[in-house]
Amino acid sequence: GGQMSKATPIGAIAKFAYAGKTLKKKDLGLMAMTYGYVYVARVSMGYNRMQTIKAMLEAEAYDGPSIVIAYSNCIAHGIDMSKGMDQQKAAVTSGLWPLYRYDPTLEAEGKNPLQLDSKEPSTDLSDYMYKEIRYRSLRQSNPEVAQELLEKAEKGVTSQWDLYKYLADKPGSADG
Repeated sequence: GGQMSKATPIGAIAKFAYAGKTLKKKDLGLMAMTYGYVYVARVSMGYNRMQTIKAMLEAEAYDGPSIVIAYSNCIAHGIDMSKGMDQQKAAVTSGLWPLYRYDPTLEAEGKNPLQLDSKEPSTDLSDYMYKEIRYRSLRQSNPEVAQELLEKAEKGVTSQWDLYKYLADKPGSADG
């Protein structure tokens, strides 16, 4: 654990990313949605338990491949694990982890298959990030780089939110 991967967020440090990750993370959910026949959900129990349960039930009932991507705390994030649900909520309210469900069966009903289940970001991204040692360590060791990466991450969150909002508000399918 602790190594940088394509799923590591911008600005996080990890075993092989001591200077902070500079590239945005891959969006596995969006990639899966482009197939058009995969049920996809992003969930966070700390933000919305009912949305998590609904997504699990929909994924189970879907007649085809399903993927549910859950926000999961890790000891390597450097948080008090007893406050993990609070950190999950902050990830959602900061916009870093928007919740959604993509159900391809809705398209046959003339509905948009993408349903955005979280509200617009309302928490400063820094309030979420700097509760975790994987971000805080870079701010302590190299504040200039940490600030640059925070700004880059904030732009990424805004861009991601705008994309998901656009796709969810579009009539018809989220992939076209």
